[in-house]
Amino acid sequence: MDSEKRFSHVDSQGNPTMVDVSHKSLTSRSATAKSIVVLGQEIMERLKQDEIHTKKGPVFQTAITAGIMAVKKTSELIPLCHPLPIENCKITVVAEGLAVEVTCTVSLTGKTGVEMEALTGASVASLTIYDMCKAFSHDIVIKETRLHKKTGGKNDFSRE
Repeated sequence: MDSEKRFSHVDSQGNPTMVDVSHKSLTSRSATAKSIVVLGQEIMERLKQDEIHTKKGPVFQTAITAGIMAVKKTSELIPLCHPLPIENCKITVVAEGLAVEVTCTVSLTGKTGVEMEALTGASVASLTIYDMCKAFSHDIVIKETRLHKKTGGKNDFSRE
């Protein structure tokens, strides 16, 4: 175990705290998160005919809008996240096999990263797909929501 690493949101007394970013410089930062939503055969067949339009509206477009809205509200959902001036957010939904891949990329110029915003956007877009498709099946599985890429700050990261 690396004895140098510490939980960033816990103070020396073990209490939750926001990370102090006052001393950090403004840098260009971005993060991409992906989530897989396994929809199954019946729902995917309907998707092939035409994107599903439910009583709640068009599934993918609604999920993209919900994900973008969630990105902008991440600091209201995750207690120790800083409110950030998001400069760009792009969410895509791509069907593959019996699943869809939701990708959320967020960027800004700031003092802290946007990993939580990207993860929140991918997660909420995926939950929206579940919500809109659950009338067809409750066997939908949301899996593999994870960070794929981060740039800016101390360390860059990439799974690609």
